[in-house]
Amino acid sequence: MRSAPNYKSTRLACYRGYIVQGIVNNLSPLFFVIFQREFHISYGMISSLILFNFVTQIVVDTLCVNLADRIGYRTVSIAAHVFSFVGLISLGVLPRIFPIPFLGLALATILCAIGGGIIEVVISPIIDSLPSDDKASGMSLLHSFYCWGQVGVVLITTLLVRLIGESLWWVLPLLWALLPAYNGFKFAHVPLRPTVPAEEKTPLRSLWRSGVFVLAMVMMLCAGASELSMSQWSSLFAEKALGVPKVLGDLLGPCLFAVFMGIGRTVYGVWGDRLDLHKALLGTSCLCVLCYAGAAAFTLPILSLLCCSLCGFSISLMWPGVLSRTSAAFPKGGTSMFGVLAVCGDIGCSAGPAITGAVSDLMTRSGLSDQIGLRAGLLCAVVFPVCMILALLAFERLQKRA
Repeated sequence: MRSAPNYKSTRLACYRGYIVQGIVNNLSPLFFVIFQREFHISYGMISSLILFNFVTQIVVDTLCVNLADRIGYRTVSIAAHVFSFVGLISLGVLPRIFPIPFLGLALATILCAIGGGIIEVVISPIIDSLPSDDKASGMSLLHSFYCWGQVGVVLITTLLVRLIGESLWWVLPLLWALLPAYNGFKFAHVPLRPTVPAEEKTPLRSLWRSGVFVLAMVMMLCAGASELSMSQWSSLFAEKALGVPKVLGDLLGPCLFAVFMGIGRTVYGVWGDRLDLHKALLGTSCLCVLCYAGAAAFTLPILSLLCCSLCGFSISLMWPGVLSRTSAAFPKGGTSMFGVLAVCGDIGCSAGPAITGAVSDLMTRSGLSDQIGLRAGLLCAVVFPVCMILALLAFERLQKRA
């Protein structure tokens, strides 16, 4: 009699997959200053690379809505790691051999974004399908590895650049590419649970007609916007509005933000079975409101920076928590459901920082200082966690009625 499969190797492969996503999403921005000096890349071109990354991920998320269920989790997971591997190799090689370096950077960015986008869609339903006593905790723990991947790639890459010199920066993407190569090989062999059969899966048209699912989409948008508005602007905010040196601002801003986000997800992943997810999401969302308001209002730099960092803890449960609550409400949603939610989250990741920047720009163009303009932008971003709170309350009310 065959024994039940052990899914420990599957979980480890999923955890490494999210570390890979943290690498492909955060490695290139660490080299932006080097790109400017070595390849004469303008700020406009750098903005284009950021846009390519977000747009590609949204397109990939949309395409994966139906594709993953058709061809299977294993094939799509391996493809994600292949794209991540090729993208990282391309980042180190193509801009140095292409006549126009920007084209090499753009192609590498798109390849990495394809890999990261597929990982976002397919890994969460794999974890959700595995036997578990508390799926919400498992989802939170999974997403914590993205944070630790982000922290690791920032600290290790910064240290190695200082050790080997900026001229050898291109070696680092080649070294980081070893992880997706290894994990893609592991995904070819780990045991996977069968996907939801097509005849049992909840059709998307049924999801669209559900008020609960529409609220879940709104919450995912708010989660992405709440996270990226702070993480994308905290470094510039620390330097321009608070007068903090750039290196210190990066460490106390986006880096410590990612650390607190990882701590929040890890804590819930370990002890989440003792907590009520709805209350935890409400509490952290209220904390997020206070963090945005405090960062914008405090005149003492250390207090503002503390609010920026604690914001990482406050948003830590939003993305995985909404995925878990939606999966519990629609257990037969399948990969297509996770894909739609990922699209909404990525739209929020694009819209949040854009709105924050637009408000800051509007304030400075009206004659106010950069300091006041950036504070106004962050204060405006408080609307995202406020909408998250309102959507959570409505979501709970609709579920109780159902």
